[in-house]
Amino acid sequence: MAQKPSIPKGTRDFSPAEMARRNYIFDTIRSVFHLYGFSQIETPAMENLSTLMGKYGEEGDKLLFKILNSGDFLKGVDKQLLDSGDYVKTAPKICEKGLRYDLTVPFARFVTMHRGELNFPFKRFQIQPVWRADRPQKGRYREFYQCDADIVGSDSLINEVELIQLIDEVFRRLGIRIAIKLNNRKVLAGIAELAGAPDKIIDITVAIDKIDKIGLDNVCKELVERGLSEEAVALITPVITLDGSNSERLDKLRSLLAQSEIGLKGVRELEEVMSLTDSLGIDATLDLDVSLARGLNYYTGSIIEVKALDVEIGSISGGGRYDNLTGVFGLEGVSGVGISFGADRIYDVLNTLGLYPEGIADSVKIMFVNFGSEEALRSLGVIRELRRAGISAELYPDTAKMKKQMGRADTLHIPYVGIIGGDELAHGTVTVKDMTTGEQSELTVDEIINKLSK
Repeated sequence: MAQKPSIPKGTRDFSPAEMARRNYIFDTIRSVFHLYGFSQIETPAMENLSTLMGKYGEEGDKLLFKILNSGDFLKGVDKQLLDSGDYVKTAPKICEKGLRYDLTVPFARFVTMHRGELNFPFKRFQIQPVWRADRPQKGRYREFYQCDADIVGSDSLINEVELIQLIDEVFRRLGIRIAIKLNNRKVLAGIAELAGAPDKIIDITVAIDKIDKIGLDNVCKELVERGLSEEAVALITPVITLDGSNSERLDKLRSLLAQSEIGLKGVRELEEVMSLTDSLGIDATLDLDVSLARGLNYYTGSIIEVKALDVEIGSISGGGRYDNLTGVFGLEGVSGVGISFGADRIYDVLNTLGLYPEGIADSVKIMFVNFGSEEALRSLGVIRELRRAGISAELYPDTAKMKKQMGRADTLHIPYVGIIGGDELAHGTVTVKDMTTGEQSELTVDEIINKLSK
């Protein structure tokens, strides 16, 4: 007996109904991207490993899916290296390419390669899958889609405000209540200085970024394990657990980071972004969260993360400012800021809350039954005219029993059935049955177009 086929853990198949829901998400996000003046690009699924490595921190590098070289990938590799079991050193010898971990680093590579063709500030969006060798769990997949919008070539904090407005608009249209969490990497650098460990900023950010998952006590324990003293951890703790209103937190931060120039700069940037956003107004809750780090090394300024308020799930959108990302590819002085929507998590949220509009999975407006060759030929002619008018229509391909044909329309929630029999052939009409009410009307093609176009 043949083994039952399966798919890799952390990946999913999607049925037609599920794809209709996913396309609703993609179409909603895409329409808002266009509304805000972003243009679409695409990049390859795989990048040179040298492009990807070192951009996501130690944790991120471990999650890169690496692609073995074609042919004899072990040819020329030192046997002692293989026997040592040192996969970190071995991987670059046998893998030259990897699947993209996100869309931001490939975008930075794109900007560097095409800089002569781009008009800065350049606003791009991208909707493509990414891959991470992560442990699959609820809301976390190994293959998933990201929907990114980035602005490069401008230092203005107005860009951050625009992206917050864009986030708010997307989730307003989807009907998801959200909180937008905001922090600044410079504030985190200031916290590292406050702790007397500026060289430990990566260790600090990786640890405190887990506070929602593992709790404060475990974060403090991890900080000590990463080489911080008990005294340093004691200094960090009150900063990452600030309470009060946003303005009160800003005041406390300003006081706590008074001796850190970079920390104070981060506080000023936070204050400007939040002030502009508040003056314009958004539906979402805007929340200053000093524990927000997002654990990616390339962020240098604002950090943004979005949480759904009515579903327990990880972040459903996030991003931030990166001043140095294109510099690693040889293009210095180009600042960028961007956000990414996690389409798969948004899909799970909409499923949980039942927020999809009615009828989005309906692909056919009217199905014609098949009574024989002459009736089918006439039906196909009518269907062609309906399709030209923008109405989706199909013919049942076989001359099956009426019950079976009508059953298909009922199962697929097709709202109308077209019937062409002997009388309809003689009159040049179609009997149209409303599958909801059961009512039937004998109509001309023009009348059907008028009826179904409403």
